[in-house]
Amino acid sequence: MAKKQSGEKIIAQNKTARLNYFIDDTYEAGIVLVGTEVKALREGKANLKDSYALVQDGEVFLHDMHISPYSYGNRENHNPLRVRKLLLHKGEIKRLYGKSREKGLALIPLKLYFKSGMVKMEIGIGRGKRLYDKRESLKVKEDRREIERGMRGKGIWVNGIKR
Repeated sequence: MAKKQSGEKIIAQNKTARLNYFIDDTYEAGIVLVGTEVKALREGKANLKDSYALVQDGEVFLHDMHISPYSYGNRENHNPLRVRKLLLHKGEIKRLYGKSREKGLALIPLKLYFKSGMVKMEIGIGRGKRLYDKRESLKVKEDRREIERGMRGKGIWVNGIKR
């Protein structure tokens, strides 16, 4: 009997999502894929940059996620930008539907990863940031980086690590 892997292997992350949105809640969802899509994901060929999720008819669908065609695929290869269904519990879908109807909230895919051999996606409920919010986030990030650089040579313990 084969052992199942319990670790997570990240396939793709939406790095601009946390810059452009305040993320309130996150949910883990399964995703419906065809065989060549899974093989392409094992090669790491996915892009979440402009993707978004919508609740339609009591189901959640992912739009504009690009999975490149599998390199060894034949004429049965998949369409790279097809709409994919996300698998969530009914209560979670109702909650997401209610949140997505509120003004200014959107469902944003944050990361795509393998968990126990299955492809999972983390989606978040995000509220769009304004330009001054983005500048503030970048400033805080840069300040944190500067503090880390300053403490590196001093032999000071930061987050349980001697710097």
